[in-house]
Amino acid sequence: MEHIGLAMMWYAIFVVSLTFHEASHAFAAMKLGDPTAYHRGQVTLDPLPHIRREPFGMVIVPIVSFVLGGWMIGWASTPFDPFWAHTYRRRAAMMALAGPLANLILVLTAAIAVRLGMLFGIFYSPESISFHQITATTSAGFTNSAAILISILFSLNLILLVFNLIPMPPLDGSNIIMLFLSDRAAERYNRFLAQPTIQIFGLIIAWQSFGAVFHPIHRMALNILYPGAGYH
Repeated sequence: MEHIGLAMMWYAIFVVSLTFHEASHAFAAMKLGDPTAYHRGQVTLDPLPHIRREPFGMVIVPIVSFVLGGWMIGWASTPFDPFWAHTYRRRAAMMALAGPLANLILVLTAAIAVRLGMLFGIFYSPESISFHQITATTSAGFTNSAAILISILFSLNLILLVFNLIPMPPLDGSNIIMLFLSDRAAERYNRFLAQPTIQIFGLIIAWQSFGAVFHPIHRMALNILYPGAGYH
């Protein structure tokens, strides 16, 4: 039963986090001139339109990844007009940036909740860290559940933030690079990204390199959250 309860907490936070990520993409696109996602009902924090668009990435994969690894990963997507993205490359790059920024907001929200809990004597820094225990409490019941939920919110959104910023297609990081390219370089880069094989290899490389990228960032984030704790 405890394992099922933990899985339900992970899935609830996963759906909230991915929905916020994709809704931020859709909202940014709408504000920047592409109403495609808006017309398809994606500018919403209701998870159902996002789940209906990507049921495999938002239901099947997160459940399987939790069963196999004890944490959740998956994906969703936001529709956009490729002609708009080609014509307004920097706007499209800003749309891509909106998703990781949404995850950063949720990481900071969790961090603030931890620090407030410590201020009121509810939370403390644990001796060992896991994805569902980045803070601990001496109490059982509600406060323990809150500590687990906040820990998952922090960990999962840090995972989504770092993974999506890896500059490999088709991840958001590969499009954010457009902000720093000249028009001619962006044109060549866009043709490069459009190749299906490049996107497949990009995902493989991003997945294989993720641990090496994420672990030092995770450790740094925890040592910022708990100054002087010396996690390593």
